[in-house]
Amino acid sequence: MAGSNLTEVTLFILSGFKDHPELQISLFFVFLFIYLFTVLGNLGLIMLIRIDSRLHTPMYFFLSNLAFIDIVYSSTVTPKALINFQSKQKSISFLGCFVQMYFFVGLVCSECFLLGSMAYDRYVAICNPLLYAVVMSQKVCNWLGAMPYAIGFTNSLVSVCVISSLTFCDSSINHFFCDTTALLALSCADALRTELVIFILAGFTLLSSLLIITVTYLAIISAILRIQSTAGRKKAFSTCASHLAGVTIFYGSLIFTYLQPDNTSSLTQTQVASVFYTIVIPMLNPLIYSLRNKDVKNALLRLRPSKGLR
Repeated sequence: MAGSNLTEVTLFILSGFKDHPELQISLFFVFLFIYLFTVLGNLGLIMLIRIDSRLHTPMYFFLSNLAFIDIVYSSTVTPKALINFQSKQKSISFLGCFVQMYFFVGLVCSECFLLGSMAYDRYVAICNPLLYAVVMSQKVCNWLGAMPYAIGFTNSLVSVCVISSLTFCDSSINHFFCDTTALLALSCADALRTELVIFILAGFTLLSSLLIITVTYLAIISAILRIQSTAGRKKAFSTCASHLAGVTIFYGSLIFTYLQPDNTSSLTQTQVASVFYTIVIPMLNPLIYSLRNKDVKNALLRLRPSKGLR
């Protein structure tokens, strides 16, 4: 805890997008619209899954967890960004900054491994359909649902501990939220060891979860190609298409942001990528997993008479 500079930083200034003051009002309304759509879309998906008993399956259990994560981690970042768009000071307390980072990093890491659980669910459904109900028991689903949170928030706790122990020479964060890369850029001491820890944690989270998904989908594709009928192959592939689209978008933006050799040298690019996975992807997920999903569409249709729409 050496160094007086550490005690002098009692708050941070979130200076992301400050170079474009003419866009502040436009960004406020864009972020607000996306955030409301995100919350309503994901909350609606969770309620639909809970209401319709035909959606009480492992696939939709994991999907409701994904929707929950999207709501919470979007809420961790977006409301504060909206306040700062309308504020001149754009500040966040020292404690508030690290609380925000803890929940954000924990939830993003949790989503990575939850996507792996969803991939495993699809693997069992396609490769072992007769044993699906036995393999994907309630106990297994609960375990596959809880482990991503445990791993994610353990990862986040380590990240917060190592970064909060740094000495900060500046309080101006060149970002719109308290991200690890932006905070590392404020350290006035040699942060190489801390950067290495963060890089290892990010690499472990992204690459290990992506490896699980990749191996799983190689097995799925192999099983689909062995299906004789064209209709059968299309049906099997359609059950995975939404998940593959979500994985591609999510991991693409994360890898671009966190697995660069020198994160602190490209903060402007990092901000753009961060907007995508913090603001846009949580909005897209309900659309990706419902527009091409017949079960969700049918569940919505079954609700219409009870709502008095017909």
